Amino acid sequence: MSDDRKIDDRKIEVQRGLYFEEFDEHTLYRHSPGRTVTEADNVLFSTLTMNSQALHLDAAWAATQPFGQRLVNSMFTLATLVGASVTQLTQGTIVANLGFEAVAFPHPLYHGDTLYSETIVTGKRLSASRPGQGIVTLEHTGRNQHDVVVATAVRSVLVWCREAQP
Repeated sequence: MSDDRKIDDRKIEVQRGLYFEEFDEHTLYRHSPGRTVTEADNVLFSTLTMNSQALHLDAAWAATQPFGQRLVNSMFTLATLVGASVTQLTQGTIVANLGFEAVAFPHPLYHGDTLYSETIVTGKRLSASRPGQGIVTLEHTGRNQHDVVVATAVRSVLVWCREAQP
């Protein structure tokens, strides 16, 4: 979606997410492109967030563990899963993330895997306390290149109604 504006005689389109009214329950959004995760992504994210878990950083030790190799930090997986939806759903139209629930990582993501993301709109309602805004519930799912589900999360967001956005 875009907001159309005119400067002089030119029409300018600005990339944006969806306003409350544009979210339709049960709609499935497939986000692209996918994101191939590198060792550098995992190490940088883990160290930036002060997560020194050896499963993410120590290849020799991780090789002795049940998965036999380092795992991508699950918080990186979650952040990338949600981040992939921003341009299509909430860019410039979100007021705030309200919360996450039912976050799960049923299968690990490894270095070199590609994360593909999709979102289903599972609910929406106007805010009772914030006129001009609505609450949308989004169910995010991430799959690897083999179509195996690696992450799921339910997220509630507060978004602008079209006529109320500043």
